[in-house]
Amino acid sequence: MYPMIIIVLFVYFTALYFLAQKKANASILDIAWGAGFVLVAWISLFPEVTLVRGWTTLLVTIWGCRLTYHIYKRNVGRPEDFRYQKFRQDWGKNYALRSYIQLFLGQGLFLYLIAQGYLYINTYGVLKNPALMFLGVLVWILGFVFESVGDAQLKAFIRNPANKGKIMDEGLWKYTRHPNYFGEATMWWGIFLIALSAQAPWYTIISPLTITTLVRFVSGVPLLEKSFKDMPGFQEYSERTSIFIPWFPKKK
Repeated sequence: MYPMIIIVLFVYFTALYFLAQKKANASILDIAWGAGFVLVAWISLFPEVTLVRGWTTLLVTIWGCRLTYHIYKRNVGRPEDFRYQKFRQDWGKNYALRSYIQLFLGQGLFLYLIAQGYLYINTYGVLKNPALMFLGVLVWILGFVFESVGDAQLKAFIRNPANKGKIMDEGLWKYTRHPNYFGEATMWWGIFLIALSAQAPWYTIISPLTITTLVRFVSGVPLLEKSFKDMPGFQEYSERTSIFIPWFPKKK
């Protein structure tokens, strides 16, 4: 347990809740997700900074800042995301309380679970296996490339008016229907390997398992697959393209 981190996350997500209530827009949660990891990373880093702690904090910061900026640019000036609008409709008069507990505090709990690997590194970790740390960094880089390049490719595709109503099946999207989600999960498996290089206990595997489960089976892939299922060309695209782990497309 990391009591100070729990308090920080409670205050952070409670403040976000009141801000979301004021703006009547819960999409701020998506923007604040990556920034929350950066906040926790830097709070847990001091007072002692070592090679493995510094590297891990740097990786989390790069990922979190890029994701926060990307989602902010995508959401700024737009209405509340359809997921939160549906929650408002479904929960009715109970929305205020349920959103605080299930959405805001719930996201704080998930962040805490996913952060276990680097929390251990920054609190107790002593590098014992440099080769394993190097492997973890390489895995993280692979994930970062998939997430950042996948996002950039999709953004460029959407910006082109000629692509309106079409399915994105180019670049990394040719090999996986969700390269950004695959990349995010992969980065946390990289962090887990770095944690193991610093003698982290077995339970820190909850970090990559949690984020992989969330993006693959809960809030990421399933929601997007459902929203695209009736889109022209999606059925054909889904039949030839891997849903998550990149692989060569099936031949017609």
